[in-house]
Amino acid sequence: RGGRGGRGGRQRGRAPQRHSSGRISRAAIVRALDETELTPATISILSRNGCDQAGRQALHEGIRLTTREERDEIREVALAAVAELSDEDLSVLGYHEWLSGLERGIAAHHAGLIPVFKSVVETLFQRRLVKAVFATETLALGINMPARSVVIEQLEKFNGERRAPLTTGEYTQLTGRAGRRGIDTEGHAVVVWSDAVDPEALAHLASKRSTPMKSSFRPTYNMSVNLLDRVGLAAARSLLEQSFAQFRGDRSGVGGARRGCGAAESLTGYGAAMHCEKGDFLQYAKLRRDLEAIERGEVAIIGAGGRRGTGADRRERVSQLRRQLAQHPCASCPDLRAHERWAGRWFALKRTTEQQVREIRSRTGTIARTFDRVVDLLLERGYLSRTVSEPTGTESIAVEPWGAVLRRVYGERDLLVAECLRRDAWGNIDAAGLATLCCALTYEPRRDDENADPELPRGPFREAFAQTLTIWAELDELEERYRLPRTQLPHAGLALAMHGWAKGDTLATTLERSDLGVGDFVRWSKQTIDLLDQIAQASLSVDAASPLAELARDAKRLVRRGIVEASSTS
Repeated sequence: RGGRGGRGGRQRGRAPQRHSSGRISRAAIVRALDETELTPATISILSRNGCDQAGRQALHEGIRLTTREERDEIREVALAAVAELSDEDLSVLGYHEWLSGLERGIAAHHAGLIPVFKSVVETLFQRRLVKAVFATETLALGINMPARSVVIEQLEKFNGERRAPLTTGEYTQLTGRAGRRGIDTEGHAVVVWSDAVDPEALAHLASKRSTPMKSSFRPTYNMSVNLLDRVGLAAARSLLEQSFAQFRGDRSGVGGARRGCGAAESLTGYGAAMHCEKGDFLQYAKLRRDLEAIERGEVAIIGAGGRRGTGADRRERVSQLRRQLAQHPCASCPDLRAHERWAGRWFALKRTTEQQVREIRSRTGTIARTFDRVVDLLLERGYLSRTVSEPTGTESIAVEPWGAVLRRVYGERDLLVAECLRRDAWGNIDAAGLATLCCALTYEPRRDDENADPELPRGPFREAFAQTLTIWAELDELEERYRLPRTQLPHAGLALAMHGWAKGDTLATTLERSDLGVGDFVRWSKQTIDLLDQIAQASLSVDAASPLAELARDAKRLVRRGIVEASSTS
């Protein structure tokens, strides 16, 4: 350790600082990791704001994990990465505080950062120049940043509705970064102690590795048209039936079928046990169950002409059933009570088995049935057409010209975009308005903002957006009728900010209007650009001289500037 003793800000022997809740401070965590030679490390904090606060706290407490040579190398990498950004944008981004943290070997990493900043952090961490990264769980998703140790601050997270314990899969994903291949002989997973930590629950979480996989797959309009165009109806259904989602449903059905086979054997055994030498005991048992159900009022009596039975009708039916029971041969059986017990088990198991059969039928083939409903809807709207071969009666589906347009539109609102293009709903819009409209068609608001009524920019955007909502309402009714997942309502929560950005507003003004982090704004801008590209290509497939295609390209240029341009890879 002698070669590293010249670092400033490290105080050996200092007691770890604790919050009033009993949790060790984040700066103290970094100091402890450094002193025990467990860096480079990632400290998982399950909120963006928490990551940023942790970085500022470490700076405030004077922690420094780097040598002078390392600081010079860090500065060189950072300066090269932000060379295309203006001084004004760098100021808005908090560049100088960010660079100060990097030079001390500390950084935050979360979805709210711009891609350039995240890329620099990842590069410096891989080169062992940044020693401690405060990160949300996004760091564990597909990013090559193995660490010597991983610290988990809390064993619960907000799942969109409430705070819930980490699943075994989430815990494994977070701790899987511990240990660098070819460098470390072992990795270290550290959980920060607090009064809320249950050691037994933690041990169970760390030892269990099996997490059931669930599929969210469903056939979309775009996917369905592409499948039909490439492989035809029969092959498309066959491919969907081989999907993982259908495999899960069918596997569940197989399990139910196996249970059903076992139940069938048990039913046979129960039937043998209640066999009566005097007559048909199952018939006798059914008469008794009917009588008991009527006496308890669980069954309505139907009188003459299909009318609802009166009290007299009910009494007559009860008397009739009692006579039938008294006259039944099994009524005099000496083993009557034993047979009745076996009959009760038979009826209970029969009811359970029938429920299982209904569940199996509902689970098997669900993906293909959803696909069929998607196809039927697209047939009704004219995106597809159906033909039947006369000699064989073979059915085939053809993709119509507007179906070819739908093939080029991806995303959650693919059919809505195609319908708006088809009905020329955006014919009078300008480039800035089209960019704003594409933003509304891709933007997904935070849960707290879903029901907000955002301010809309003036100009042709308002009329185009109103027409878009009208078309959405028509499709919503259509999807309800076909029992398909409903398309999300377009949301204009970012419209004012995006319209201003397309008109030339500064980054500072745009962020103030959007109430978003700069990383989020860049992300939605790139989504907007992607949809503009799709609209341009789709429009050209209908008209090689489409004015909307040119307008989409103009809108793309308005959005792709400044920080958005610097964050783009293509």
